[in-house]
Amino acid sequence: MPPDVSQLRNAAIAASFRSCQLFSGLPGDEVEAIAGFATVRTLAKDEYLFHEGDPAEGFYVVQRGALNVHRVSAAGKEQIIYVFRPGESLAEASLAGSGYPASARAIEPSSVIVVPKGPFLALLAHRPELALRMLGSMSQHLRVLVGLVEDLTLKDVETRLLNWLVKRFPAGTPGPATIKLGSTKRVLAAELATSSETLSRTFAKLRDEKLLGVTGATVRVDDVGALHARFRKLLGEG
Repeated sequence: MPPDVSQLRNAAIAASFRSCQLFSGLPGDEVEAIAGFATVRTLAKDEYLFHEGDPAEGFYVVQRGALNVHRVSAAGKEQIIYVFRPGESLAEASLAGSGYPASARAIEPSSVIVVPKGPFLALLAHRPELALRMLGSMSQHLRVLVGLVEDLTLKDVETRLLNWLVKRFPAGTPGPATIKLGSTKRVLAAELATSSETLSRTFAKLRDEKLLGVTGATVRVDDVGALHARFRKLLGEG
């Protein structure tokens, strides 16, 4: 007898939940229960998941692709708050409010798991430990926002870019080391509150100084110590 389609769907959703910090450690039967009322939504590149102020339908877990959460200033300038990738949850705080405080848009073809507000709140009433997990997840997002504010106070684009890089190349990382940007330079430029052109010039400057190399979406650093030393010097610490 062929497997039930709904069972396969629920199993795939449950597998995605198990890779998400919010659901880690939950008993299997409860993960499966949440999967039973969750749905999957696919998004084309540049398609919005929600807009700032939209009524909150629930929260989401990224299953595939990537989404940026952003706000738009009165002057029309978009500031990316965070880029969410597979295994990360977003918009949990909307469960306690009436609308989304920011907008979310797919930056590449994506799929997200939608956890609807009503059934999930009903489950929370019987599982207070899950509510505590959600508080932990939201506090993590808050730390990200605080870090973003701190990063944007750095004086110039080069310092902000080096700050972004040293977080991904910790001190002591053996060289040579590489990372994938994981998004377009346009998205990274928005994260760093600059233009794509300025970011490209900054990458070129660091490349000319032999601090890094860029091939497509891959950044290579041969001497991580030198990268950290340059960052400390810009901060006036070295």
